[in-house]
Amino acid sequence: MQGGRVLLRGIFVTGTDTNVGKTLVSAALMRRYRQLAVRYWKPIQTGIEQDNDTAEVERLSACTADRVLQAGVRLPRRVSPHLAAKLTGSPIDIESLVTIANSQTGAWIVEGAGGLLVPLTEQVLLIDLIGRLQLPLMPVLIVARSGLGTINHTLMTIEVLTRRALPIAGIVMVGPRNDLARENRTAIEHYGGIPVLGELPVLSPLTPEALGEWTDEHLDRDGHLMEWLR
Repeated sequence: MQGGRVLLRGIFVTGTDTNVGKTLVSAALMRRYRQLAVRYWKPIQTGIEQDNDTAEVERLSACTADRVLQAGVRLPRRVSPHLAAKLTGSPIDIESLVTIANSQTGAWIVEGAGGLLVPLTEQVLLIDLIGRLQLPLMPVLIVARSGLGTINHTLMTIEVLTRRALPIAGIVMVGPRNDLARENRTAIEHYGGIPVLGELPVLSPLTPEALGEWTDEHLDRDGHLMEWLR
């Protein structure tokens, strides 16, 4: 810890929106860099009675149980973390998450909840937690949709991170691959100045084998993220 901040090493996965594909991309990163013995952590999840992103990453990445950290805030109701906490009477303790992070070593894939400006408490947004957990050794990877509207949402996400001086590792686009998706990628890279490191199509069925095949062939082919995970 330095100056009151945790110096985790790895990648923080955020999204331009909720349900954009952060968990899929997190699982793909675990698969892509399995030789580096990376581990996965989702500090905050709501709607735990319906979805368990930690279990899904373990399943899709085909990693061993010791590669995922179960600790963190787990709340019912698929709503914003601050609202889930209010409805359950369980305020989110940011310092407890920092303490968990302080107890860890090695390289990590850390998955956020929703987008950057999702409120966690009355005073703290997700981007504030990123600031506590990541500088300077954990850049942010943006997960964006491939379809209509993604240019605006992705460029806004880039601008918010840039204003906070938070480093950006790259972008992964998720969704159908078609002419619109190709044009969107070109526009995002041109106007945002951030490289797209992969385009994850719709996988049906969504199996560890299908995700692994795509990952091994198409995700971060040049090893751009390697420097953050060694």
